[in-house]
Amino acid sequence: MKTKADYTAHKIKESINIDGNIKKDVWKNAKWSKRFVDLVTGDLGLYNTQTAILWNNTHLYIAFWAEDRFVEAKLTEPGSIIFLESDLELFIDGKDCYYELEVNAANTIYEVFFIWKDAYTKGSIFDIPEFDVHQPKAYTFGGDYDRDGATFWKGTHPRGIRWAFTGYHMPGLQTAVQVDGTLNDNSDLDNGWSLEIAIPWNSLGLLASGRSLPPQNGDEWNIFLGRFQKLIQNGIEIQPHPATSLNSHGVYDAHMPDKWSRVVFEE
Repeated sequence: MKTKADYTAHKIKESINIDGNIKKDVWKNAKWSKRFVDLVTGDLGLYNTQTAILWNNTHLYIAFWAEDRFVEAKLTEPGSIIFLESDLELFIDGKDCYYELEVNAANTIYEVFFIWKDAYTKGSIFDIPEFDVHQPKAYTFGGDYDRDGATFWKGTHPRGIRWAFTGYHMPGLQTAVQVDGTLNDNSDLDNGWSLEIAIPWNSLGLLASGRSLPPQNGDEWNIFLGRFQKLIQNGIEIQPHPATSLNSHGVYDAHMPDKWSRVVFEE
């Protein structure tokens, strides 16, 4: 018996113009998620964050709304480590690999393609020049904030180490942001910011892991939809940044595909 979906993504016939505006009719008519919860405890997040997912025969579409009284984004160089400040995040699970996208309110993006080390074998689908582990932007990765003596090298996930390719760029990716307020001006109160993402289905071949592209009615994918918020209290930056997501993980680690939201694609 299948478990209940965390979110049902409905199919549309039209294409969406990606400009960051979530007040378009297509998003007004979409099913928006519940308010995001704390990544660890499951309590409601300090600020309201919601997401909606739509799809058609050519693209996967994701929208976010992030309430924020002081919208700030200082990192503007593509590939900057966006999680050092407030961001919205999308991860897509490919079973033996997964994709990470982070976007801030300046629409600066950070992308990484992860491949589980136990799946990266000679002659496998990942043994291609694009994923040459000797390239300068290839690293090993064990997970977030989980380092003690027993987990120092491999992290806490049972599969252990991942190869992380930080030079990866999703073909055809589109992102756009709109700020309801004034970016980087804390002299007034903002309402928040919105993000639109579009990814062509034909760019998700490795992540599909044999699944149909576009999905068939009822297909399920594991997707992380999250937010990390930079907060300053008494002049001190709170570390780690408070994290919220569609579903709680019970631990401060976004890199756990088995705990991501179960998204079902429905015709």
